[in-house]
Amino acid sequence: MRGLLQQAQQIYAGGPALPGLQAAAGRLEEPLRVAIAGRIKSGKSTLLNALVGQELAATDAGECTRVVTWYRDGLTYRVTAYPRQGPPRQLPPGPAGGLLDSDLGGMRAQDVDRLVVDWPSPSLKTMTLIDTPGMDSLTTELARRTETALDEHGGGPSTADAVVYLMRHIHTSDVRFLETFRDDPTDRRPINTLGVLARADEVGHGRPDALESAARVADRYRVDPRVQALCQTVVPVAGLLASTAATLREDEFRAIEKLAEAPEDDVEALLLTADRFANREMPDLDLTPARRAALLDRFGLFGIRLSVRLRYTGVAGTAGALSRELLTRSGLQPLREALLSRFAGRAEVLKARSALLAVESAIRRYPVPAAQQLLHELEIVNSGAHEFAEVRLLDGLRVGSLMLTETERESAERLLGGGGVEIWQRLGLEPDAPPAEVQRVARAALTQWQRRAEHPASARDVRQAARVLVRTCEGLLVGSLGAW
Repeated sequence: MRGLLQQAQQIYAGGPALPGLQAAAGRLEEPLRVAIAGRIKSGKSTLLNALVGQELAATDAGECTRVVTWYRDGLTYRVTAYPRQGPPRQLPPGPAGGLLDSDLGGMRAQDVDRLVVDWPSPSLKTMTLIDTPGMDSLTTELARRTETALDEHGGGPSTADAVVYLMRHIHTSDVRFLETFRDDPTDRRPINTLGVLARADEVGHGRPDALESAARVADRYRVDPRVQALCQTVVPVAGLLASTAATLREDEFRAIEKLAEAPEDDVEALLLTADRFANREMPDLDLTPARRAALLDRFGLFGIRLSVRLRYTGVAGTAGALSRELLTRSGLQPLREALLSRFAGRAEVLKARSALLAVESAIRRYPVPAAQQLLHELEIVNSGAHEFAEVRLLDGLRVGSLMLTETERESAERLLGGGGVEIWQRLGLEPDAPPAEVQRVARAALTQWQRRAEHPASARDVRQAARVLVRTCEGLLVGSLGAW
């Protein structure tokens, strides 16, 4: 794709397509771009803060939440606004000193194309995160910004290579958006989309077993054919709990300690409702209503209940221990692992795919004779590159377009990297599996799919799929031999 992009830039030198092609070439050298999208109040900014481990994204309904905002690794702390007209402008910190509590430097949200936040963070070295306005925002303009930024068929390539989509229940607008973000308008492509059952602690109405209830709901979504056709998997995450755990302060831990030291019956009565916790007078408790309201904003009622219970049991005796335990229970780590295995592990393929779409878009929008041969070469790459063939087949399996047994489908998804792209993940083994076992399993998978490809009763599309899997198994076998 780098070579084809160079050819395209030479063909369109000095023309209107050149800036887009140059941007596409630059994207190949950048971290993977992952957008966080969802309906309004789904917890997008809160989840982003948890993933980065810093309170970067504005979570209230201010001007900054109305603008598409990029978060990328940088050498310094900086926020840059890119107006729709005029040069970029660096924004000063707001009244509270935060990066995104400013007023956009006097500009209106509708006049700003995007904000770019530079922040030194290990979490942002492999992925640039893009926060988007809610899909069901109060104004059509805000919802359209998200769709325009991520729609690959609106006249140019998508801003993002992949999407993390937050949902609380499967809503019509969720399905519509997820169908928008796909490779081909006539065919669904779930490979670059990951679903998150957001605000998981609210699924069980804040009960002690709320996260277990959310996990069961996510399990049902994961095997729902509608959801499988739209995203790779669904992971339950309590975003507010994760964000607070990642940024837990010592004074907040001391406040939790005070609650745990108070009479248990009084604390249970106080924690019956959010309104009672924030406003009820408790003279014997050294926490003012204002302080409790601040805790409620940071933890949520479920988070406070869980934190107090952890202190009762002695599991979290220090602020660091409480932070680690809340992070574990929030579901953030499985989401991180899914991002790394499903997106970061396939980053080069997803970026190459974005570049291919950018070149195709330029050629079709600005057809010139010199570009027709380039279009032919792009079609050869698209159809011949095994990595793209794996992605297309994995998508086909997700939408149920192949007549395979359930066992075959599960085996094929795993081999194609549906659960992670490392050799041991594709073969369904443990990370420390002996080399001999890795090679044995790889040979067995190769034999299985060779037989399926050659079986006279196999349909044509099944034989084609089996051939892709044969090549995948051959690569895994070669890789297993070369790894030791």
